[in-house]
Amino acid sequence: MTRPSTRRTVLATGAASTASALLVGCSKYGDENGGGDTEEAPSAAPSGTAGGAAPGGGGKELTKTADVPVGGGKILKDEKVVVTQPEKGGFKAFSAVCTHQGCVVANVSDGTINCTCHGSKFRIADGSVAGGPAPKPLPARRITVEGDSISLA
Repeated sequence: MTRPSTRRTVLATGAASTASALLVGCSKYGDENGGGDTEEAPSAAPSGTAGGAAPGGGGKELTKTADVPVGGGKILKDEKVVVTQPEKGGFKAFSAVCTHQGCVVANVSDGTINCTCHGSKFRIADGSVAGGPAPKPLPARRITVEGDSISLA
């Protein structure tokens, strides 16, 4: 025999559903509930390959080495990748998706990759958090540098 719902049962069920929805809404980008690309992989050293990738890489060309300033970087919005050159001839790549709320980063200046959505900043050398609400570093992306071409590995 089923009992009719009481006011207490209805209120308790509604409160539990609301709390669950609020917790999902507060997750950070890349968390279990927030999704996102969190794979970490090494970036490229000056010319050649990085992280055991085969010569030629076989990946899509992202940019030319001359287009990535020393001490700065270049954001490739379509590929959601940011390529940096912390030191002359040393190239790094990271996801361009901010780990705070999933915005694509907006610019690279003064040694940081900057997300203007909520003010997060990431270091160009390793993608670590330099400031703002971002909870985790930008995940590294694997690249190869062949001559003057930078490609996804």
